[in-house]
Amino acid sequence: MNILGAMQHHQLRVMRLVDHAEREHGGREIVSAWADGTISRTNWRGVASDARRMAKALTRLGVQRGDRVATLAMNHAHHLISWYGAIGMGGVLHTINPRLFPDQLTYIANHAEDRVLLYDKAFAPLVEKLKPSWTTIQHYICMDDGEFRAWIDKEDEDFAWVEGDEREPCGLCYTSGTTGNPKGVLYEHRSTMLHTLVEVGPDVFELSCRSVVLPIVPMFHANAWGVPWSAPMVGAKLVLSADYRPQQMCDLFRDEGVTHSAGVPTVWLGMIDHIERTGADLGPLKSVTIGGSAAPRAMVEWFRRKGLNVGHAWGMTEMSPIGTCGTPPANWDEMTDEEQIDFICRQGRIPFGVELRIVDDEDNVLPRDGVASGRLQTRGHWIVQRYFKEEHDAVDGDGWFDTGDVAALHPDGTMQITDRAKDVIKSGGEWISSIELENAAVGVPGVAEAAAIGIAHPKWDERPLLLIVRRPGSDVHEETIREHLAKHIARWWMPDAIEFVEELPHTATGKLSKKTLRDQWRNYSLPTAEAMVGR
Repeated sequence: MNILGAMQHHQLRVMRLVDHAEREHGGREIVSAWADGTISRTNWRGVASDARRMAKALTRLGVQRGDRVATLAMNHAHHLISWYGAIGMGGVLHTINPRLFPDQLTYIANHAEDRVLLYDKAFAPLVEKLKPSWTTIQHYICMDDGEFRAWIDKEDEDFAWVEGDEREPCGLCYTSGTTGNPKGVLYEHRSTMLHTLVEVGPDVFELSCRSVVLPIVPMFHANAWGVPWSAPMVGAKLVLSADYRPQQMCDLFRDEGVTHSAGVPTVWLGMIDHIERTGADLGPLKSVTIGGSAAPRAMVEWFRRKGLNVGHAWGMTEMSPIGTCGTPPANWDEMTDEEQIDFICRQGRIPFGVELRIVDDEDNVLPRDGVASGRLQTRGHWIVQRYFKEEHDAVDGDGWFDTGDVAALHPDGTMQITDRAKDVIKSGGEWISSIELENAAVGVPGVAEAAAIGIAHPKWDERPLLLIVRRPGSDVHEETIREHLAKHIARWWMPDAIEFVEELPHTATGKLSKKTLRDQWRNYSLPTAEAMVGR
């Protein structure tokens, strides 16, 4: 006998987010700082109305339920409208990263079988170049030259959202963090709504209707970490910018009263350098989330000196993307300043909805003692089951997905990434964390950025090479860096060589491209290796 409860049942559908924001927070502003320097304003009422117009316009184009509607755009209100307009008419939103290589962009759009592409004028040359190779896209609409506005303004807002099962797909995002062709992650309405419910909570982003949120992370990068979903859930003011230059960000923080922001370390490093050089400030900003790659300790210390709350987040496209976030634990007030910084430098605590474990090379589960380090695996309510169009699951028989990271789990419930499995430096049978080496080096005054990679060694298998980018005007030298490292790393972790470079390569999502560095420095000969060969 099937016994059910006696409560109302409503499907968890993404469109309930914008419905709620329109009904309860309709006048809360959405600010767009466009690529041409102009600023426009709408609100949640306007976004919901325009999304209905767009849904009607897509239907008129012949777009069907389940069809993919692609965007190639930065952060602005028209992009936000397109998210809800595409999903509201039953389509699947496909955000494309314009920073990928042309071959990848061709593969992604064709593999997704996109029907419509909405793009920014800045990407028009790229679109024109790739049009002949995109075999399924039938309609191209420019977001910011008047075409988008004219297109949706032909319609009225008399449109009822397409309803259905909460397990239906709502979004598609391809990850470039895998070998071979990018892989598609197909998000569901249910998984997205559960992720959003947890994300707004005090142990993750701590958002409310009083929050003013400016994500310094593109909407094409892992759903802008979920901010375009979480902001309407609480009725937050949303500030969107197509320009991430530090002065532009500082102006928006001040003029729009931004209280919450999130971005990758490379963006924050640029902001910090700008503020130190110019004396600019961050306005009323009170909460900063750092993710995408590990936050250097020196960065955490800088923000704390400014009186800001720092959250250290970790996740991935396959996790929608939030996996952990470093909000204060119950004993925060009893911790010393150093203990608090140590805590923040980990990737954070595990929210409800996510499970984590670490395993060794034989898949034995390792203890959560803060000492053992192993391959990090995850499962949960918003974790990928299988990649788009692939026959086989991406998880093991018990539902565990291998993240590709190496981590330790601490007894207090925090997780600490020690490296990517492919980036760890294997020396004499032991592991050296490239992340910890890099973060220690960035703490040296005059160092703008650092990268550590393993170089082949005849005795130790691999030894570290540390690559340094100096800040403008800095003459920091190797001896100073080594003296600083000696205070923060194990002696045997000390790099065998330090080289100064003008810049470091980054991936399409702003992370250091270790693969590119390994290719560039493949033939580099360490002095210690040469000495052994000469014996």
